[in-house]
Amino acid sequence: MSYSWVGAPAVFNGTNEETGGDSATTNLNQWYQSGDQAFIIVASCMVLIMVPGISFLYSGLARRKSALSLIWVTMMSFSVIVFQWYFWGYSLAFSSTGTSGFIGDLHHFGLMNTLAVPSPGSPLIPELLYSFYQMQFCAVTGALVVGATAERGRVLPAMVFTFFWATLVYCPIACWVWNVNGWGFNYGVLDYAGGGPVEICSGMSALAYSWVLGRRNEKMMLNFRPHNISLILLGTILLWFGWLGFNGGSAFGANLRATMACWNSCLTAMFAAMTWCLLDFRLARKWSLVGWCSGTISGLVSATPASGYIPPWASIILGVVTGICCNFATKIKFLVGIDDSLDVFAEHAVGGMVGLIFNALFAADYIIGLDGVNTGLITGGWINHNWKQLYIQIAYLVACTAYSFVMSAIIAKVIDVIPGLHLRASEEAELLGMDDDQHGEFAYDYVEVRRDFLAWTPAQQHQNTDSNRLIPTHGIEEHQNMMPISSTMTGSRGSGEAEKRAPPGSSDNSHQ
Repeated sequence: MSYSWVGAPAVFNGTNEETGGDSATTNLNQWYQSGDQAFIIVASCMVLIMVPGISFLYSGLARRKSALSLIWVTMMSFSVIVFQWYFWGYSLAFSSTGTSGFIGDLHHFGLMNTLAVPSPGSPLIPELLYSFYQMQFCAVTGALVVGATAERGRVLPAMVFTFFWATLVYCPIACWVWNVNGWGFNYGVLDYAGGGPVEICSGMSALAYSWVLGRRNEKMMLNFRPHNISLILLGTILLWFGWLGFNGGSAFGANLRATMACWNSCLTAMFAAMTWCLLDFRLARKWSLVGWCSGTISGLVSATPASGYIPPWASIILGVVTGICCNFATKIKFLVGIDDSLDVFAEHAVGGMVGLIFNALFAADYIIGLDGVNTGLITGGWINHNWKQLYIQIAYLVACTAYSFVMSAIIAKVIDVIPGLHLRASEEAELLGMDDDQHGEFAYDYVEVRRDFLAWTPAQQHQNTDSNRLIPTHGIEEHQNMMPISSTMTGSRGSGEAEKRAPPGSSDNSHQ
């Protein structure tokens, strides 16, 4: 059932301003439509799918020997964020009693006082649902950031970083623009679904982490290519699916603004994808699927802050501009000498900046009012002759960029100097691969079988000059310990000879 007035379907008149009332005696759903609640629950699940989507995307972009590590680190970051958001993350970002304008207080610590009152984001849904939906946003951003560990970062310090990064970087920026007391919110910033907290924050934080972590071994960068383009495409499609919940759900109800956001997201993504492919073709004379995926993601990124503000024709322009800007931004990492191995900065930070600027130019009040809540309340950008919106957007953009980079670098550096929490794996571990060094598991079974071939199937022909068998030092140590000591393993000199271990890489290449 729909309704004809502006605002929520029913005026909130709960008996308790903190929780909405006593659910043992009162139906606390009475102020909300079940359709809106159902839509945001489904949208939350869609956004959750983006985390494994990032896992597959990052895994395919890396080398085979570090493919599983990137899946693990992104999925485990989700575990850390769920705890952080429940513990104090939601309260720090969205508590209505924190009035500093910079970060909230602990009014909602452990989800206290979080139940059925209208949410800070919209009166269409209750706060409990809003907190769950916003948790997925923080989780996706965290997963994007930890991609900076690619192929050379230890995973435990990255998880420690994730907790403190969410607390000191993500929560403050989310508070700035989405909390009713945030300085960005009151300044009039237009950021629909997270150009600042999600996109700029993830891109700049990943760049800062990569800077502190250091560059990958140059000798191992020769002829580098993504190892599995099918996984890259799978990750991109999962991200695209989740992004419709990300952008569509940010209307906080099943309404026309949600539909417009989904339309704009697809338009921007596809025009950015075509633009990126054309730019790559001019150099390689080949049609790149990785280029299509990169363009699609950059388009979805720029649609994140803009899809609920701008009309569809402006989304087409946004897609073309984003494809150009993000494609050329992939060269920035070479200019600054930071090994942003998965181009998180180029696609997310730059894409978010472009989307925020487009809000200043093309945001339209008739698009904003499609949710039935903000009708007549928010002025658009230059389309509505609101000329000051440009410098508002630029000021916010600069603040997000500077704060997220500096604070992330400080957090990473502090963790790096703590004994036992150094960020970087050893050179030997980088050569071996993060999968073997950090996990003892592999993305592809045959890799493990090949690496441990000698441990499981000792061969007499693999001997050194004095007939002592060489035991490989790579692979899973427990497998080597299970090997029986017998005359068949020690060559012509029998079982009395001491076995010698070979240095890494010295065994036959056919078993590497």
